[in-house]
Amino acid sequence: MEYGLIGKALGHSYSVMIHRCFGDYDYQLYPMPEEELEKTLRERAFKGLNITIPYKKTVLPFCDELSHAVKQVGSANTLVMRGGKLLADNTDLAGMRFMLNKAGISLAGKKVIILGSGGTSLTAQAACRAENAREILVVSRSGPVDYEKMYGLHTDADVIINATPVGMYPDTLVSPVDLSAFPCLSGVADVIYNPARTALTLDARERGIPCADGLWMLAAQGWHAAKLFLNREIGEERLYDAWRQVKEQCLNLVLVGMPGSGKTALGKRVAMKLNKKFVDLDQEIEKRFGPIPALFAKGGEEGFRAVEKETVRAFGKESGLVIATGGGAVLFPENVRALRQNGVIAWVRRPVEQLSTEGRPLSTGPEALKRMEKARTPLYRACADFSVENRGALEEGAARLQEGFHAYFGAERPEPEHAGHP
Repeated sequence: MEYGLIGKALGHSYSVMIHRCFGDYDYQLYPMPEEELEKTLRERAFKGLNITIPYKKTVLPFCDELSHAVKQVGSANTLVMRGGKLLADNTDLAGMRFMLNKAGISLAGKKVIILGSGGTSLTAQAACRAENAREILVVSRSGPVDYEKMYGLHTDADVIINATPVGMYPDTLVSPVDLSAFPCLSGVADVIYNPARTALTLDARERGIPCADGLWMLAAQGWHAAKLFLNREIGEERLYDAWRQVKEQCLNLVLVGMPGSGKTALGKRVAMKLNKKFVDLDQEIEKRFGPIPALFAKGGEEGFRAVEKETVRAFGKESGLVIATGGGAVLFPENVRALRQNGVIAWVRRPVEQLSTEGRPLSTGPEALKRMEKARTPLYRACADFSVENRGALEEGAARLQEGFHAYFGAERPEPEHAGHP
């Protein structure tokens, strides 16, 4: 063991990918029961470790020195062997402050609500103190300030920080609070990083409220930990590289556009280029529910749209996919929201006269297609992060999709995700 992440049940983690961006050192995941943790800490046969749930407090008695951040938060997420001594630090605090600053969320002089009372809440409380928040309220189901009291007495809050798992994969598209009850908000932060955009931050974006997602915190705490591991400075550009690399690998590329515009063929090709799995939502519907023409014959368009919504919700929360949607998926805001939580949306455009109509129940002729295009174009335009023309060779269209996807993350210093599309 040289460097790595220790926790009871780690599941899927981005930490190995992130740490590869910071230096040429061997960083691994170590799921570990508590009895083995004690043995590891006593033997000290490692150089540096990150610690996660449920051991952030457990490790403290084994350490020789505690950093100021550990004393502020009351827990450690980073251990380093230096000069024969075991040093404990907490880079989550620096990561959270970076996340808030990156999103343009100021806590100074503000009334801040922190949702949740667990370990991440302690980090958020320390960040609020460090940033000179005027008032800090910890809201939990069984604490002194519960959700009923929050809605009754504290809707004048300036900032909300979610430190609960509500909205985290796989139970996505649920929010811990109703933002419409808080008219004074100047910032919303969510420590969750999967999905990339939680229901809470999607709500904030729709209301024009600056918001932050947890990947910035995760990447920044890893960057600070790596500097402690190696005992040297690491350029901030490496932090942006780590953020971008996780985003490019984990976010979906979602193709929307008219029926017959070539989304399936383009999607298969660009999925190969991006090394992502391809999913055609119409094909998935047929696997689960039977042929689409039969679904229309049995339940009409309303019946089809119901199973389409179910399928969109199932795949929209997954990661690392290229998803080709049905032409009418964008008709429903809940579908767009489900696709946007983990997706970059590309509008595939093709002239009406070139659209394929075979096997498409609603594409009954040129005039019907023109009416459909006129009605749907504003919806495609509103939800898309970029668009591509699909008039020529398949390879050309796929290359433009690949370029658009990479360009979405291409700025050296990405701007925070405020309202609207990045």
